[in-house]
Amino acid sequence: MWSWIARLFGSKRERDIARLRPTVEEINRIYATLRDLSDQQLRERTFALREKIQAAIAPIQKQRTETESAIQEAIRTGDIAAQVTLFEKLDQLRLERNKLLEATLAKLLPEAFAIVKETARRLTENKQLVVPATDWDYEMAQKYGHIRIENGQAIWPNVWKVRGHELEWNMIHYDVQLMGGIVLHEGKIAEMATGEGKTLVATLPAYLNGLTGLGMHIVTVNDYLAKRDAEWNGPLLAFHGLRVDCIDYYEPHSEERRKAYQADITYGTNNEFGFDYLRDNMVTSAEQMVQREHHYAIVDEVDSVLIDEARTPLIISGPVQHSDDHLYRQFKPLIDKLVNEQRRASQETLHKAKKLIAEGKTKPEEAGKLLLRIHRTTPKYRPFLKLLAEPGMMPILEKAEAFYLQDNARRMPEVDEDLLFVVDEKNHSVDFTDKGIERIAQYGEDPALFTLPDLASLLSEIEGDSTLSPAQKAEKKEALYRSYAEKAEKLHAIQQLLRAYVLYERDVDYVVMNGQVLIVDEHTGRILPGRRYSEGLHQAIEAKEGVTVEAATQTWATITLQNYFRMYHKLAGMTGTRRNRSQRVL
Repeated sequence: MWSWIARLFGSKRERDIARLRPTVEEINRIYATLRDLSDQQLRERTFALREKIQAAIAPIQKQRTETESAIQEAIRTGDIAAQVTLFEKLDQLRLERNKLLEATLAKLLPEAFAIVKETARRLTENKQLVVPATDWDYEMAQKYGHIRIENGQAIWPNVWKVRGHELEWNMIHYDVQLMGGIVLHEGKIAEMATGEGKTLVATLPAYLNGLTGLGMHIVTVNDYLAKRDAEWNGPLLAFHGLRVDCIDYYEPHSEERRKAYQADITYGTNNEFGFDYLRDNMVTSAEQMVQREHHYAIVDEVDSVLIDEARTPLIISGPVQHSDDHLYRQFKPLIDKLVNEQRRASQETLHKAKKLIAEGKTKPEEAGKLLLRIHRTTPKYRPFLKLLAEPGMMPILEKAEAFYLQDNARRMPEVDEDLLFVVDEKNHSVDFTDKGIERIAQYGEDPALFTLPDLASLLSEIEGDSTLSPAQKAEKKEALYRSYAEKAEKLHAIQQLLRAYVLYERDVDYVVMNGQVLIVDEHTGRILPGRRYSEGLHQAIEAKEGVTVEAATQTWATITLQNYFRMYHKLAGMTGTRRNRSQRVL
């Protein structure tokens, strides 16, 4: 049926190409008319496009300026109601400006793409472009080095250095690359096979959106690519007066990096863009911020950045002296003993389950109950995982789990009755059972440690005691707060130690190298130096492994790449072809 519909209406790819074809034809029509222009006349077409864009949004920009001035006045006078109204108006004006920009750029797209293509053709077929020298040309001559000023003329050669090696420009945009540029400008994803020219495609929407003066970002996955592409495409775009820079050249929070963000086209790596946003949210004044308002971005390898790495947060943290490591070392023998006892019990349970399954003289439900008991307390026990890998074992476990989870897990206590603690892998949590608390008491710890007092009722009792003076009440309250905090801290340390022992496995979730516990990325398998688990979990793992450190870390700011890029007005993606993907563009 679907094949019949595809033959009748065409495939999605065919429909997309049919939609883009008229625009490509218009680009090529304008491109043919540009051939007879001089280099200076070609450059002037860019200046004309800039003027059209600024003229289109000038009325709204004027209203924005007036509104911003009104906001400053409302802040000066302390008029909160006026501030709220004015900020809402400013947001609305921004939306109106963006809608107007989209419509304007859509009209100018064919001419803009044609100008970039014609510039690429001239650099490919000629040794140089020659225009009357301006202040811009003098500045670019200092920046790029290969541009010469002779007799009042600026000479832009078609050979320049990229990452230390001379490169001769020899690329002209094919129709398929023009289509990719249109798709990216629309904020969609262009999937291209290796060698189809993603770097060249990016010059088209970069040029068009760079003309707005609002800034556009080209995001790559590593600093080499960011610097390479900025150097490779920079002269092509700079010829038309667009400032191109790369944030990875400069130190964070430097004046040079702030200027890079002010460029028309800014290259950089995904992590640096995200970390700069976090740093800007930690400054004490707006003048210290390096980024400006987000407007448009192209993300290279978008599937890797926004899917594979999206759940790994960017974290800004720093070393702080810690005083609670002694708690993890203090309770380590207790948890070590408890976990080993439960592991021995799981070993015996596994032996019984294997025996029941081998004899075949009992119902599978009984063996399933035993397997579920192991899964509920030591899910990463290797002999247990090896048994589950055998044919027919997993269905037994799943059937038992479904049976005991029905009716709001009413019968689950039958499974947990002999366990010392219960693991919830889905929520990454571990809870002590009543038997586990009793066993800890037998080890010499106070079972009341696991019951935090009702702070509100105790404070009420102190406040209602008429025999106490105000000073005595304050002293008793302070003692109560202190006791509560100490008890909560101990309980937290015990819980985190148990999580470290049961949920985190050495050489799987983390490694120990050079006396340090290093996290392993669950998606890529790469070691993540400098990162630490939060809320004391990393210290618990260090105590478990016997690693001694002098400082812990405190998280100051965090964000995921996915959330960061959601803040852009328009976001386009570009990704290369991977295994099991069709080699196509749309």
